[in-house]
Order: sequence, then structure tokens, then C-alpha cells
Amino acid sequence: MSKKEAKYAQELDLLLKAGEIKEIVPQFKLSLDVNGKHITNYFVDFMVITKDGTKQLHEVKGFSTDLWRIKWLLTEAIYGNEYEMIVIK
Repeated sequence: MSKKEAKYAQELDLLLKAGEIKEIVPQFKLSLDVNGKHITNYFVDFMVITKDGTKQLHEVKGFSTDLWRIKWLLTEAIYGNEYEMIVIK
């Protein structure tokens, strides 16, 4: 876990204690499958459930790599209707 990710985890923990969010799941595993074929797994930094029940994927990025961009686009295509997707820079 990077320093930036650790700091963000502390911020999420404060929101959890304040009742602003219901749940935090670090290193949340998503299976990226296309047309019934497993491509890869993606571990998003945090899956967050807000107090109104909205499911969010939070990814903390210091810099973006080509591989990360491809995985993020696949994640959006597969899970974009199920989760609100947030990149923290």
C-alpha cells in the first residue's frame, strides 16, 4: 500500500466512524470476464458502500500506467452499471 493509499484509507475510516459510509472493503477483487472468457482479476483499492447504499469503486493513483488504463476501462465496461467509479489523484 502506498503512502497516498494509506492516507486515503484513514480518510475513509473517519467517514465510516462518522456514519457517512456503511462499509469499506480494501483490495476488492473483481473478475474481468469478456464473452464468457476470464481475462484477468483486478483488485481495486477500495469498494465503498455509502449510507444510501450506493456501491463505489475507489482507485488511488499517483500515476497511470498503460496496463492500469486498460484494466480500468475493462472494469468500467463490465461493472459501470453496478458501481460508481472514482479515481483519486
